[in-house]
Amino acid sequence: MRSKVVGAVVAVAGIALLGAAMLPLRAHLSVATSALVLVMPVVAGAAIGGLSSGVVAVAAGFVAYDVLFIPPYGTLTVGAPQNWAALGVYAVVMLIVSRVVAFLHQARSEAGRHEEATRRLYLLSDLLIGDQAVTGVLEVIATTVHQLFGARWVAVLLPTDDGEIADGTAPAAPGPPDRRASGGSSLQVAATAGEPLSAEELASLRPVAGRAEHLQWRGRGETVVRVTLSARTGPIGLVAMAGPPLDEHDMELLTTYANQAALALERSQLREQALRSELLAEVDRLRGAMIGAVSHDLRTPLASVKTAVTALRREEHRTDTALSADDRAELLTLVEEQTDALDRLVANLLDMTRIQAGALEVRPEIVPVPDVIDGALRASAVPAADVRVDLPDDLPPVLVDQVLMEQALANLLDNAARHSPEGASVEVAAAHGEGVVQVTVTDRGPGIPAGDRERVFQMFNRSTGGGRAGLGLAIAKAFVEAHGQSVRAEDAPGGGARLVMTLPAAADPADVP
Repeated sequence: MRSKVVGAVVAVAGIALLGAAMLPLRAHLSVATSALVLVMPVVAGAAIGGLSSGVVAVAAGFVAYDVLFIPPYGTLTVGAPQNWAALGVYAVVMLIVSRVVAFLHQARSEAGRHEEATRRLYLLSDLLIGDQAVTGVLEVIATTVHQLFGARWVAVLLPTDDGEIADGTAPAAPGPPDRRASGGSSLQVAATAGEPLSAEELASLRPVAGRAEHLQWRGRGETVVRVTLSARTGPIGLVAMAGPPLDEHDMELLTTYANQAALALERSQLREQALRSELLAEVDRLRGAMIGAVSHDLRTPLASVKTAVTALRREEHRTDTALSADDRAELLTLVEEQTDALDRLVANLLDMTRIQAGALEVRPEIVPVPDVIDGALRASAVPAADVRVDLPDDLPPVLVDQVLMEQALANLLDNAARHSPEGASVEVAAAHGEGVVQVTVTDRGPGIPAGDRERVFQMFNRSTGGGRAGLGLAIAKAFVEAHGQSVRAEDAPGGGARLVMTLPAAADPADVP
């Protein structure tokens, strides 16, 4: 409506200005020349406001042409018959020109709308082949409908089990137009665009059982439209918008857009469901692996403790045979060692729980490398006599959380001791590299196949790496990576496996954060 008024005003103003400009030259201008000049404001008015503005411009031009340029001047009287012909031709030609210009203007506007609609549908096609999250798809749907149709507000509603929505209302699922509602899931406002919806507007989107519902109705001078998001499995949601009235073309476009949006939304929902299923399957796998690993690691020390305690108790009640002092000491030592093993297993479980919960906190301090190794030897189950340490004298201190790094190195030592042959020692060495200190733990066991050197650091991975698994190496890897460093497995010269971890070197106390 505003463009029509503007077009009419521009046309009338143009006719007035051009008429005033030609008036002093009227005696030197032919009747045809004046008519041609007055064509321009008519064309401008029709281009701006359409056919109705063009008609107003033709009427104003007709009057100005007759009064100013057809003798006798200053009146509506037409003298000569040829002047009647000129006025008639002017009116007919201007009406035709107005109609053509208005048609071209409308065609250009329609082409622009089609181009914009095609671009929006192309955007949805990208969503169909992409990995957009459901929230992202919902935002694009609401924003695109709002921009494409000039809506005051747009709301995308999805089914919900509890029936709660943002404002506390609980709308029932809408049925098809002109049919009775038959219950179903409630709807929840999942995304909006434009102005916020009032409680009254939200309530208007809620179909009531037993009430005929329409997809489009008028209210407060605007049109409210609801379109079902229908995918392959059926309706999966609803798009509602309030804005200017929609013609048949707009409704077809909105329906097409809603169908494309439903496919994109369904695909994103199915993808998230698949991810949740994969996550649950992985959780089940880890749970089963943890139960198996913990059961295995618990069974051996518990059996040893049970055997030792049973032997000691029998010895208390028998007088025919008695254990020697050395046998009793050996059994007590076995109980102590296996109890320590159980304590380490529980500590590893607690450490892994902290890692998975994201509660691991690193407190770095400057520590000499020999102190880290000594602490690891005390924390591990490997006798100090079975470990050979080779450290150069010029090693710089390291900037680490001493407790975490001692535990990580202790786990590497325990792993090496389990796979070392009887009587073979575990070797610990260190070397200074560029900005790091590299600590290696070497055993003379069966080694680790090249294809398993990454998997040995995964949790509960007992099927690879020559039986190397459990929690120890996974915890060591997590502790080392928390310092921004790395740990890896490789072949040892002369056979066996060598585990290499790096520690950040600290040149001076100023490096401490």
